[in-house]
Amino acid sequence: MNKSTSPFSNMGTRLGSEMRKYAPLMILILLVIFFSILSPNFLTSRNLIIIIRQVSFAAISSIGILFVMIAGGIDLSIGSQIVMTNIVLAIMMVDWELPLGVAIPLTLLLGTALGTVNGFLSVILKIHPLIITLGTASIYKGLGYIFAQSRNIMGFPDAFRWFGQGYIGPVPVPIVIMIIMALIGSFILTRTYFGRYVFALGGNEEAARLAGVNINGMKVLLFAICGFVSGITSVLLLSRVFAGQTATGSGIEFDALTAALLGGVSFKGGEGTIFGLLTGILIIGVLNNAMQLASFPDFSQNVVKGAVLLIAVGFDVFQKSAKAKETVKKVAA
Repeated sequence: MNKSTSPFSNMGTRLGSEMRKYAPLMILILLVIFFSILSPNFLTSRNLIIIIRQVSFAAISSIGILFVMIAGGIDLSIGSQIVMTNIVLAIMMVDWELPLGVAIPLTLLLGTALGTVNGFLSVILKIHPLIITLGTASIYKGLGYIFAQSRNIMGFPDAFRWFGQGYIGPVPVPIVIMIIMALIGSFILTRTYFGRYVFALGGNEEAARLAGVNINGMKVLLFAICGFVSGITSVLLLSRVFAGQTATGSGIEFDALTAALLGGVSFKGGEGTIFGLLTGILIIGVLNNAMQLASFPDFSQNVVKGAVLLIAVGFDVFQKSAKAKETVKKVAA
């Protein structure tokens, strides 16, 4: 019997594939066990709620960037979109005295518009979204600073606190919204034709085109979705901080990108799950919380985060290499 087609060889291949699939979850479990032993305050219900609430904002933004990345794109402007939209929302409520029922929908429309601009520029200029969104990130953040005029905007209605600080039963509102967004995102990606088109676009753009997928329309729509989700995050963060600040949301794209890569989303597109994404964002949350409990200085936390991102990229490359070898073995068999 050919060695490459033996039952033991096939079993080893399947085992390796399953281990790579659940590697992020195993890492998360090991980190929780390790930090629980290291600190008695880590594995308490109060601290776990704090961790999940802290990551919920980045998790919601990550769901938007997940759609773009599965389709083979990337959006580095989500943090800057939040900077701009949270300032605009604050101005609408405080300076213009617009009611919540008007200001919040307008903010979501603004976020959608910013994402749509990213998509249109990527399609029209035919430049990789990495470059496009790097440029628009600078524009959006700059506009946020211009609109803010070097001030912290305060004086919101008390009812606005509920979105970022309220509870539904014992669960914080941002966590509930995160769960709802995750369920909706998972359903779209796994149970709808639209989700299949997203994976097809990232897996093989030319094949998707030949299958009748509107490539340019899909790209613009996915960036618009990402912008809409960033708008939701902006509302929640502003409600949580309760002051319009240009620092709000800045750098959140780093956590979102790292979480996506840790969770199995590929830079090249065509792969990714909501479950993997949430696992990745929880890994980041556990690391951040553990470093805060250990009183790590901010610059040390940045070193760890940077290392985690590099590990995530390396893991993505390793996964691609392993899958390529498996494909070669199957073809040779």
